[in-house]
Amino acid sequence: MPRYGMIDGLRGFFLVFMLINHLVFQGDYWMQQVNHNKLAFVEDAQGFVFLSGLMIGLVYGRKMLKLGYEEGRAQVWRRAFQLYRYAMGIVVAVLVARALLPGAGVAWGNWLGHTSLPGDPLRLAAVATFLFQPTVMDILPQYVLYMLVAPPVLRWCLDGRVALVATASGLLWVAGQLGLQHVLTDPLGRWVTSTDGQGLRASFNLLGWQLVFFSGLIAGALTASGRVVWGKVFHADDATPAIAALATCLFFAPLRFASAYGALPQWLIDRIDTLGIRGDFGPIYLLNFVAAATGLAWLLIAGPDHRRPGVRRAAAVARGLFSLSFLRLLGRHSLHVYVWHVAIVYAVYYVDQRHGPYAEWLKTLVALGGIALLSLPALWRERRA
Repeated sequence: MPRYGMIDGLRGFFLVFMLINHLVFQGDYWMQQVNHNKLAFVEDAQGFVFLSGLMIGLVYGRKMLKLGYEEGRAQVWRRAFQLYRYAMGIVVAVLVARALLPGAGVAWGNWLGHTSLPGDPLRLAAVATFLFQPTVMDILPQYVLYMLVAPPVLRWCLDGRVALVATASGLLWVAGQLGLQHVLTDPLGRWVTSTDGQGLRASFNLLGWQLVFFSGLIAGALTASGRVVWGKVFHADDATPAIAALATCLFFAPLRFASAYGALPQWLIDRIDTLGIRGDFGPIYLLNFVAAATGLAWLLIAGPDHRRPGVRRAAAVARGLFSLSFLRLLGRHSLHVYVWHVAIVYAVYYVDQRHGPYAEWLKTLVALGGIALLSLPALWRERRA
């Protein structure tokens, strides 16, 4: 398997479920109910952002060590501006479709607001600066912004100042939980408010979610510099990390399952809503993510050598799943596939709004077809290589 094959498989896995969750039909469809986010406060976006940070630390950390800081920084920034072009490209494509397709303005009204071409220059400027992010187009902008500040952070990690980076990231996360971003975002929101009454619009609080990205970057940098060998951190003779992770997941699983189906008393729902704000990456999401990531890492790294056959079988299943060639294909070109998934989601939503509702079997067929179509940009890029 290629050097980062398992990581690619994980990214591909998250992309598949991201597509499933982002497809919107009139009425639910069963595939959205078969998801790990029904059993834990863990979602595909978290894994995708974490692995993106991990790959920045791994790939560009090694390049920075080999080629120097200046060249490593230049490569990271080139990548960031390339992704910015992709982000703007998909927005322009959707807005062109909005202008050409009958009824698209109504069908996509909740997702785009009054954003259109040529449209309101203020709104278009807000889109171009990521202050207004149309629905399901919001992961790439935060990734671009994190990459712009990643080079010095990566250098500090490579120089051994990990504690400083981790402390700063943790404090920024706390600031996000306290809502301190509103000192800046509220006046910005008022300034860019357009005719539809919407101003600043984003699904992710950058102060909260940066913790996911930069924890991945730290892990990648430590690996690239040789300061951490994960086979020594997670090994079959010590299952303590896995047991702690499993206990945490089992504690939250019934709460998440019951909350997903409205089976909790209101006082408990209120507490969970306070501590588990998804957009802020609240404490409940943080605890669940750390547990899930730790447990999965232990299973993939140490599980195959554990003395218990059941653990070895579980590890074999997990490693087999994330080694599937289709998932690894998607993961090798994950950011291009993410951009393409936006086009699929908008196309399906438009057709469903215009001609739906559809039968459950047809929704399933459309979702499976969408998963297959995810591979098109990956296949195109590999044929060009």
